[in-house]
Amino acid sequence: MMKKILLFILIAGVLLSTGCSFEKKDEALSKAEDILEGMTLSEKVWQLFIVNPEDITKIGRVVAAGETSKKAIEKYPVGGLIYFDYNLKDFDQAKTMFLNMQSYSKLPLFIGVDEEGGRVSRAGANKKMKVTRHPPMAEIKTVDEAYNVGKTLGKELKAIGFNLDFAPVADIIVNEKNTEIGNRSFGSDPQKAAVLVSEVVKGLKEEGVFSVLKHFPGHGSTYTDSHTGYSESKRTLSELRENEFIPFKAGIDAGADFVLLSHMTLVSSKEKIPCSVSKEIIDILKNELNFKGIITTDSFKMGAITDKYTPEEAARKAISAGVDIILMPEDIDKSFKGIMDGISSGEITEKRIDESVLKILYKKVQAGLIKPEAY
Repeated sequence: MMKKILLFILIAGVLLSTGCSFEKKDEALSKAEDILEGMTLSEKVWQLFIVNPEDITKIGRVVAAGETSKKAIEKYPVGGLIYFDYNLKDFDQAKTMFLNMQSYSKLPLFIGVDEEGGRVSRAGANKKMKVTRHPPMAEIKTVDEAYNVGKTLGKELKAIGFNLDFAPVADIIVNEKNTEIGNRSFGSDPQKAAVLVSEVVKGLKEEGVFSVLKHFPGHGSTYTDSHTGYSESKRTLSELRENEFIPFKAGIDAGADFVLLSHMTLVSSKEKIPCSVSKEIIDILKNELNFKGIITTDSFKMGAITDKYTPEEAARKAISAGVDIILMPEDIDKSFKGIMDGISSGEITEKRIDESVLKILYKKVQAGLIKPEAY
């Protein structure tokens, strides 16, 4: 009985945040609620991960989905999978692989890719994938060009079976020596970047592909690369509000469904830990920028995380802080155990898990991945 009361309170909060009323409840939310109520705790926690297929198959580079993949997704019923260039041989191979994976999964999967244009083009770099390789975003100057990037990518990625693109980059370049972002950014003018980020989001959304704004709170001021180790920014919150936050807010207002957190440490913050595990930074995203969608980390295989935390610690800290999805954990088994141990110890409540899983299910129903008549 108590569980149902807590679930009712949780649903009420989601309804209020999405502008729905109790008299006319959102049908997608009702379906998500029904599914959530029937899930085990273990099933809920698995939804909090998007992983490489190799993380769950435990074999070399995955280029097909057969019996091994079927057993893997049954053992590890994760929320989604992310694919890289080495997984993608050609259009038909990838489409068949994704269709098979979706058919094996109890709940439909987010199928994601990093497809920004320029040097981050996992599918576009291979002509056999039939995905346009766009120039770096630094070369995109007009509203029409930016919209076309999103629209074209959305249409072409959707045709293969992707439903999630880890783009656009919403960072602005503050430090000209920044190499991690560089020409992946729309530039150094936050107002211009805001307009172009919004157009990419609109284009992707119109084609039914989720966009991911990255790397909050803005990675364009750093000197070192968080892929390899510790990375910091000395920007103050006031400076971020006047500059870096502007493209993120524009992308959120344009309908972005995901925001990805950077691993850089904001040294002016109170916590002084990587933003991807910082409740302080996540609360700013939720409350100041009014983001109600899915909050994901950057890859937890990156040095800024692996050098500082064990897989268990990183996962536990991220979920405690308010993260909804952990991307590419260093060790999926240890990360899962870390969250479950956090629940057992009382560090993480089941209500905290339910908040994230409800958002994930809601997006999947909204997008038509979960059909109303199913489950």
